[in-house]
Amino acid sequence: MKKKVFLTSSLLLISALGFQVTANGAEVAAYTSNGAIKFEADTNPTNPVDPTDPEKPVDPVDPTDPDGPNPGTAGPLSIDFASSFQFGKQLITSETKDYYADLQSFAASPDAPNYVQVTDKRGTQEGWSLSVVQNGQFKTADDEALEGAALSIANGSMTSITDMQYAPTATASHTFVPGSEVTLVNAEEGKGMGTWIYKFGADAAEGSEAVKLNVPGRSVKLAKEYRTTLTWKLNNVPENTENE
Repeated sequence: MKKKVFLTSSLLLISALGFQVTANGAEVAAYTSNGAIKFEADTNPTNPVDPTDPEKPVDPVDPTDPDGPNPGTAGPLSIDFASSFQFGKQLITSETKDYYADLQSFAASPDAPNYVQVTDKRGTQEGWSLSVVQNGQFKTADDEALEGAALSIANGSMTSITDMQYAPTATASHTFVPGSEVTLVNAEEGKGMGTWIYKFGADAAEGSEAVKLNVPGRSVKLAKEYRTTLTWKLNNVPENTENE
């Protein structure tokens, strides 16, 4: 009996020193170490990516401004890029016509659908919303309006390298009313983290007719260029849709 008690005490002492005795009597040392990583909000700009291949960086061309496009907005929640819509040179007509914007072109990549890119690197999962306003009717430099012209988008959808379970809700189609702001993308709380692309058309073929300008035949058309601007606004909280 005394021999048995002595053996048990020895095993307890070995265990306390960080050793384990295996069935064959071998001693194995055990030690615990740690692994850790901490993320923080990134305020560096996020460069544009290809709307049909979000892992591919691109260099977009602004078809309406040789000095463009404008740089993305600052901060960890940012609008990285928004396409400008170029409807080209058209013949004056008394017929009601639909004109389609050129595809988004890049310095060294194939054309792709027009798009808007938003990045959320806050690390808070608060959500966000993206709205836009058309700042007035298409007009000449002399303030002559293209009466009745209606700009619209179609086949709007979201894409990202982030899992689609976190995808914001996107408006598929919309006809702009000059001067009226509208929310087109809403990332509710817990969604919209990472870089997201709101593209008009799944690919170049669909995108070629996704951004349209309808001009009534009755509109007076001068042999001049008509322009408007779009202001995209990124709100740092999602739109409240409870009562909608």
